[in-house]
Amino acid sequence: MSEQHGDRRPAGELEAGVLAALWAAGQPLTPGEVREALDADLARTTVTTILTRLYEKGTVSRSRRGRGYAYVPVTDDSGLHALRMHAELRRGEDRNSVLARFVSDLSSDDEAMLRALLHDGEQPGA
Repeated sequence: MSEQHGDRRPAGELEAGVLAALWAAGQPLTPGEVREALDADLARTTVTTILTRLYEKGTVSRSRRGRGYAYVPVTDDSGLHALRMHAELRRGEDRNSVLARFVSDLSSDDEAMLRALLHDGEQPGA
């Protein structure tokens, strides 16, 4: 798939594709290996930039491999969403208001699930 200048994909879509390739590999990959796994017409520098941004966000870790790095996700998909939720919560001015609004906007099924998770996480005697 060739990308024209006017046919650029959003950064979030590219990041999601890179993460999917890393999860599927189950082992650290270099930018070149990620590019091959994506089977997309992306420049190696584009993949390197995406991996660097994911590293700076704490979404992937990296280790030296030769003159470059190999990258691996720090968590699975559910963990990634949880990291993003925590980041948003940290950005809020008033954590109580943010959490209260989040909970008030949950569906009844999601609220029941959250209550069950909170209940199961309680320590005995708490």
